[in-house]
Amino acid sequence: MDNKSQMPNPSSKQPRMSDIAEAANVSLATVSRVLNLPDKVSEDTRLRVIETIKRLGYVPDMVAGSLVSRRSHVVGVVIPTITNSLFAETTDGLTSALESEGYQLMMGSSRYSTEKEAELVRAMISRRVDAVVLTGTTHEPATHELLRRAGFPVFEMWNLTENPIDTVVGFSNFEAARQMTLFLARKGYRKIGYLGGLTENNDRTQGREEGYLAAISALGQQSNRIVRSEFDFRSGAAALLELLRHHPDTDAVFAASDVLAAGVVFECQRQAWEIPDRFGLAGLDDSIIASELNPPLTTVRLPRYEMGARIGREIIARLRDHSSGERIIDLGFEIIERSSA
Repeated sequence: MDNKSQMPNPSSKQPRMSDIAEAANVSLATVSRVLNLPDKVSEDTRLRVIETIKRLGYVPDMVAGSLVSRRSHVVGVVIPTITNSLFAETTDGLTSALESEGYQLMMGSSRYSTEKEAELVRAMISRRVDAVVLTGTTHEPATHELLRRAGFPVFEMWNLTENPIDTVVGFSNFEAARQMTLFLARKGYRKIGYLGGLTENNDRTQGREEGYLAAISALGQQSNRIVRSEFDFRSGAAALLELLRHHPDTDAVFAASDVLAAGVVFECQRQAWEIPDRFGLAGLDDSIIASELNPPLTTVRLPRYEMGARIGREIIARLRDHSSGERIIDLGFEIIERSSA
């Protein structure tokens, strides 16, 4: 067979909306309603137009459509990293809620940099997104100003603040850590160490550390059993050894992330230390690995998926002028007790 016959014809044109209307035997206005207001079209007509679109390979011009409707049907979301499954669950919840209403995500990773976040927000605004979702409540002043002037819904997530840019949906990292520390104290632990994340430009890890310190102060315990590190297995192991080097009498370890707690478990296995005999251990996240560790991890369950889904529903409601008016939406958390503490 001649290879040239397999090559696409550069002179062939993409089908237009008028081609869809003619092939489906409907008006241009009907095709437009099927694409933008499907509820306004009968089911038989909608299915016939959709089938024609698929058969002819028509791709709607969303840019042109957004200029007419002033809606791009795109929501921008900025997360700190794409390597953490916890943020993936929240993004999945957000995607599910938005896709069911015909919206798509434009996602960017700030790599925990507020400057990078500001760049991403500018790019999203320039692409006419209908709403923006940010992780955390710490942002550059320029980001605040850009979003306050943007005129579309802005949601912050994964923490709470009394003064959101627009609306915040999440839970109190401070209270989650405070309650877990008090839980360990109620279990009889008196020398509770803390393994936390780096706090620069990260209000979530800062809030967790402050919650731990508030509980320790109320309990009258030492407040210097703190080691900060990156959130990964190896760092959790190294942080544990550093904590025990300075405070060998530590009888409980509270890791402000299940990833750090897993690193602690792996190091204890290497050292032949039994948990909770050597010390009790608790984490925070209730990630997939938490219940699979040996021993299973006592931790704090966070509303990761529901957080994204709730934000998606709130965005749709706002864009349809059906907002409840809530600016601070606290989804709470739950302490999950297992055999590690």
